[in-house]
Amino acid sequence: MSAATPGSAGAVLRGALPPTRRFWWALAAGFASEASAVALLAVSAWLIVRASEQPPVLYLSAAVVGVRFFAISRAAFRYLERLTGHDAALRQLASTRADLVRRLIPLAPEGLARTRRGSVLGALVDDVDDLQNLPLRVVQPLASSALVAVGAVVLVAVVWWPAALTLLACLLVAAAVATLWGWLSGARAERAIAPLRAELAEAVLDHLGSLDVLAAYGAEAQSRDRIASADAALRRAVVRRAGAQAGTTALVSLLAGAASIAAVLAAVPGVASGALTGPALAVVVLVPMAVFEVFSAVPLAASAWRGVRASAERIADAVPTAPPVELAPETRPATGEAPALGDGIRLRGADVRWPGIGDAALHAVDLTVRPGERVLVVGSSGAGKTTLAHALVRFLETDGAYDLGGRSVHDLAPDDVRLTVGLCEQHPMLFDEDVRQNLLFARDSATDAELEAVLARVGLDDWVRRRGGLDARVGERGALVSGGQAQRIALARALLRGFPVLVLDEPTAGVDPEASDRLLTDLLGAVPPDRAVVLISHVAVPANLVDRVVRIDDGRVISA
Repeated sequence: MSAATPGSAGAVLRGALPPTRRFWWALAAGFASEASAVALLAVSAWLIVRASEQPPVLYLSAAVVGVRFFAISRAAFRYLERLTGHDAALRQLASTRADLVRRLIPLAPEGLARTRRGSVLGALVDDVDDLQNLPLRVVQPLASSALVAVGAVVLVAVVWWPAALTLLACLLVAAAVATLWGWLSGARAERAIAPLRAELAEAVLDHLGSLDVLAAYGAEAQSRDRIASADAALRRAVVRRAGAQAGTTALVSLLAGAASIAAVLAAVPGVASGALTGPALAVVVLVPMAVFEVFSAVPLAASAWRGVRASAERIADAVPTAPPVELAPETRPATGEAPALGDGIRLRGADVRWPGIGDAALHAVDLTVRPGERVLVVGSSGAGKTTLAHALVRFLETDGAYDLGGRSVHDLAPDDVRLTVGLCEQHPMLFDEDVRQNLLFARDSATDAELEAVLARVGLDDWVRRRGGLDARVGERGALVSGGQAQRIALARALLRGFPVLVLDEPTAGVDPEASDRLLTDLLGAVPPDRAVVLISHVAVPANLVDRVVRIDDGRVISA
């Protein structure tokens, strides 16, 4: 699946198939292994019956060698088929998953805001894993079984053509009956497994991510019930699928016996007339059993195909064919160089929308931010403050003029714009690593001395020292630090990166009101005076900390 490929289930399936140059070894080895199994039974049957006639040993030596050869080659080719097939499938699986992540990256964060976490997680993990079944449990078994079945019919036809007709008829009936039975009994369950698996993942994620809130409000039991219900529904679907597969296997076994009985009936006239010898009769009667053993993979392949198809459809649904137009387009490759700030940021007549929402969240916004200027953006909740922050860092597209250092941002790659304009979010993302690693994401060449210096600038030097230094863990999503400490770590990371413009989105959210002024003083004081700051806040900010106040109301700038 290429990053440029439209997001359809067919495209996902085509991308899941390994290249022919890599996969044909598995196809050839699979056919050779199955053919060896049929040949082993045919030669063994001929040898046993012929040996009972007590001919000279010389007449049996070739068959003895054949039995040994096919017994060894069956195992050897099976091993080669598993080795080369899994190698090709897993290599393609890694490529498919990487391409899916590349297609998701342009959507983050705004294009994924309304996507269920369980659906994306299921698409990236379970559904992509299911795609390996396409080459391993669909294509390879079907190709091998079809070729071996045709070869076996030809072999039986050489020995006694009426028996070949009965074998061919039984194979066709078995293919139709087994596939129809599997579709009627298990298709719904197979299609439901992937969504139910995502539902279970979503329930577990919600429970673990909100465990403290659930416990505080006494809703933990209901959440556990939701998990149990999702698990039970998934288990029922898996059991129904297993039952359908077992029923299909039983039908194939019955038809295998019918094929052998039909072969006996077809061979009776030949034995009676002497046209069919005892060893040839053994071959005619027993080969269908070996063929049906190989053929049993066909209904299982049909079942695997339905599951793979459902997973491909979910993957296609998880990533749209094209990013929403409300997101800043990735039309230009990133150069890795930060655009010069020049005379600052300038927006004129800017409209900004969120994906999936028709009305603009910001209307005809005019805003100028000069180098070194501290601008406070205020407004009520939902007025459009966060929308402005995400537009400034090019998470959202701006309809209208947005110039950075005299250049239109539409002529720049969004990733390059974000090298000049940085964002500290309301809930900063901290990784489940130590303090050192959380800072090194900004600049991996920084020394410990530089990290300690930037922590001192944001007022965390004593705290880090008490926690044991840079090796102190912050927990998953900063669970081991307070809201104010998380904001300070995020600011330290931004300072380490050295953004000429820094957007602080509600840095005092979740911080005690008595400590918010002190936190803002420390945060703004840590930013060098030549760096511009856009401070977004819904609470009062000491006047001496900012140069200018901009008010947003209902998506419009009403004062500046």
